Amino acid sequence: MSTRDLVLTALFAAIIVALGLLPPISLGFIPVPITAQSLGVMMAGVVLGARRGAIAVLIVLVLVAIGLPVLSGGRGGLAIFASPTAGFLIGWIFAAFVTGYLSERLVNEQQSGLVQTVSFFLTAMAGGIVVLYAFGITYLATVAGFGFQKAFIGSMAFIPGDVIKAFVAALLGRAVMVGYPLLPSRA
Repeated sequence: MSTRDLVLTALFAAIIVALGLLPPISLGFIPVPITAQSLGVMMAGVVLGARRGAIAVLIVLVLVAIGLPVLSGGRGGLAIFASPTAGFLIGWIFAAFVTGYLSERLVNEQQSGLVQTVSFFLTAMAGGIVVLYAFGITYLATVAGFGFQKAFIGSMAFIPGDVIKAFVAALLGRAVMVGYPLLPSRA
């Protein structure tokens, strides 16, 4: 990795951690809180691409594993990876990777601003919602013992907020594309 790659991945890891300062919102009927950190995961994929976005998320998860309270609500430590939210945390890596991979393939400088924004939005939805929920719901259903139907229905309450996060990530991706284009050098 170049120095630039190291700086960008560390910057986005810090952004994900900073988004954890916003307090989590618990819905009560499912043990997974609403946090702003999934926005950071989507942004990392959209702006940095697959490899660097996934590495930024890995940095955050390593910080969690060594016990730093970098998750929303000041949570951290290895015990987090045994909690009902662990599937979503592991899914962050794949969500950032898929979002970045699709962004690298679907967005280019020759497209209009609207097409770029819509493409970023669709990639953030695919990676940050579909992929992330696949990991999180599967973990809740199997390892945490919630049953697939209960885990799936309970997770649907998070969709409206995650769609808004995907839209914000798309706007940020477009703004970065205009002001400081990382897309050509993301792969």
